[in-house]
Amino acid sequence: MYLKQLRACVLYLPAMALALCASAAGQMTGGPDPLPDASSVSLPDAPLPQTASQAGDKDRVTLLNTPVNILKDQAAIWTSPARVREHDFAYLLPLALATAGAITADHQVMSSSKLNNTSLNNHADTASNGLLGGFVVAPVILYGLGGIHHDAHATETGILAGEAMVDSLVVDEVLKAATMRERPTLDGAKGKFFQTSVGLDSSFPSTHSIVAWSSAAVIASEYPGPITEIAAYGLAAGLSLTRVLGRQHFPSDVLVGSAVGWLVGRYVYHKHHRESED
Repeated sequence: MYLKQLRACVLYLPAMALALCASAAGQMTGGPDPLPDASSVSLPDAPLPQTASQAGDKDRVTLLNTPVNILKDQAAIWTSPARVREHDFAYLLPLALATAGAITADHQVMSSSKLNNTSLNNHADTASNGLLGGFVVAPVILYGLGGIHHDAHATETGILAGEAMVDSLVVDEVLKAATMRERPTLDGAKGKFFQTSVGLDSSFPSTHSIVAWSSAAVIASEYPGPITEIAAYGLAAGLSLTRVLGRQHFPSDVLVGSAVGWLVGRYVYHKHHRESED
């Protein structure tokens, strides 16, 4: 029975990865979307200067525009399998193979005596919660500093990171409802899928990981450079690791959560990023 569940999950996951990878790949290959030109947004009999201004207001990254952008993000994410191209499999196959391998090894890893240490588990759980708080608070701080110092770049980073976290949470909840996987603390860490008793508290994927990596991806993209990227992705990787050490998630849970979060963050950045105006 478990093998049938495992095969079903492995078949389902690439479909989800397909959607997200196709969305991200489509945005990354073309780079940031440029502001629409007058010919693409002009209204009948509308003066050109007014139309360009209206287009700029519509595309501006603001809190007011964020709810609509989130709805558009979700539509793009869930319909992207229809736009999959051959080159997308460069992302899909490695992720699918890595996930299948991780699921196969999950029980053995979580049954290790080294992870059955209450003190280690508690400290790791505390660390992961603290790191998650940092990834949630960082965009708020950037947005606040942007407003205080009139820094459009920081303001945009705060808004887009928040948008990416909301997007990733929606994806996370859908995946949890679909997989219903037991957590490592249940049933000898067998990690069975499709257990109705789990409800929405599914172990697959890791909510901490998906949120942290979506926030980290936006921040690292907005401020590219080795220091920012190492700090953002290093802390996100540390958070994912502590979810396993805390016995809150299996390795495959954090792998998929990290990958999906990163893809969502990159998608949001490439879709909505606008060059900051002086």
